[in-house]
Amino acid sequence: MAILQLTIIPIGTPSPNLGDYIHSIQQRLTAMGASFALNDMGTLIEGEAAELFKIVASLYETPFIEGAVRVVTQITIDDRRDKKVRIGDKIQSVSKRSSSQK
Repeated sequence: MAILQLTIIPIGTPSPNLGDYIHSIQQRLTAMGASFALNDMGTLIEGEAAELFKIVASLYETPFIEGAVRVVTQITIDDRRDKKVRIGDKIQSVSKRSSSQK
């Protein structure tokens, strides 16, 4: 299972506000049935690596469909093959360590 962080940045839009673009991407993820979580710097998506690449390819087009003429896309993938990981597992692991040190 892998976790992918995706940040899609439309450039040259009429407004510096990108919320409508992000909302469209979130709607597409929901329609695809993807397991995801929005964060302040992007979107986390979990799944098998091959499926994540398909999702990214689809989402990549969203800002262009919405009228953007240039887009910067950042992708980070953490693919762990020794155990199944889910969004939030790392945060829980660190929190447990922090609380055990008090």
